[in-house]
Amino acid sequence: MILTVLLLIGLLPGPGVTASKENIAVRSRAVQSSTYNELADAEHAVDGNIDSNYMRGSCTHTMPETDPWLRVELPGVYKITSVTIFNRGDCCSERIHGAQVRIGNSLKNNGNENKIVAVIGPMGSEVIKTYKFKATEGRFVNIFLPGQRKILTLCEVKVYADEIFDPKSFYLHDKEDLDNIALRGTATQSSLHSSEISAGFGLPLNAIDGNRNSDLMKGSCMRTQQETSPWWRLSLPRRYVISSVALTNRGDCCSEHVDGAEIRIGDSLENEGKDNPLCTIVSSIPAGQTEHYNCTDLLEGSYVTVVLPGEERTLSLCEVEVFGLPVARCGFLV
Repeated sequence: MILTVLLLIGLLPGPGVTASKENIAVRSRAVQSSTYNELADAEHAVDGNIDSNYMRGSCTHTMPETDPWLRVELPGVYKITSVTIFNRGDCCSERIHGAQVRIGNSLKNNGNENKIVAVIGPMGSEVIKTYKFKATEGRFVNIFLPGQRKILTLCEVKVYADEIFDPKSFYLHDKEDLDNIALRGTATQSSLHSSEISAGFGLPLNAIDGNRNSDLMKGSCMRTQQETSPWWRLSLPRRYVISSVALTNRGDCCSEHVDGAEIRIGDSLENEGKDNPLCTIVSSIPAGQTEHYNCTDLLEGSYVTVVLPGEERTLSLCEVEVFGLPVARCGFLV
């Protein structure tokens, strides 16, 4: 009975799935969207050498291009539970910011449409970063960097499967398995646009009413005044481990009003919650669309703040959805 339950929730491999506690990427086949020069081969990502100096010949490097990628082709299908990225240490550490880790069995669009299990955030001086997530079946592990004139460069990719279950180490990316906890909270924002005070539009609670209608005048969007670093904040009734946040942008106009927004999660109200740990940075969201953002780390807190840095900015969006699990006082998930 216990074995059956573990198989169902993905903690043990099922039929046809290989189990391993070793780095299963080493000496696997690796390919990338382009190769910069003779030092930049994709195979350097799986050669077992974690030297972070590009000139020593153990790092990868694509040409500047749109949506560069690197794919590791594992020797079999695994229930993958974590991926470790070794970034460049000699220079250019910011180039990997925003890269997506995707896992699956499809080679459609070179594997770049497989499931997202993590998004690589700013690594700063860190060279090594491990991303843990719910067991995800696949043979192909892609590092996909969306955007124009991007360069994907890194020095090693390690892949692990069948690791010991630890709820707090998981990236809870399967939003279909989690409730939208934003519906349980209350909301406030830095200001209310003057044209909407009497009409009741643009209110902070409009962003957590469960309605993704993207027309401001339909009464389900929030909007601030034009000001310095406007913000919107969700207050949850208790602390949660939060893995992902979804934002719905306006569709009637002004889709740029969310460009560059920061999503921050934590327990502090200092500086209105704008100094809490960073979940992710929103580059842009198409008009009227909903985008899901996986935090680069599991973050705990009772406040989710969306802040738009800069002067003379207006923050406007139509729904904020937050996915995670509550934290008990002892520090374990309940």
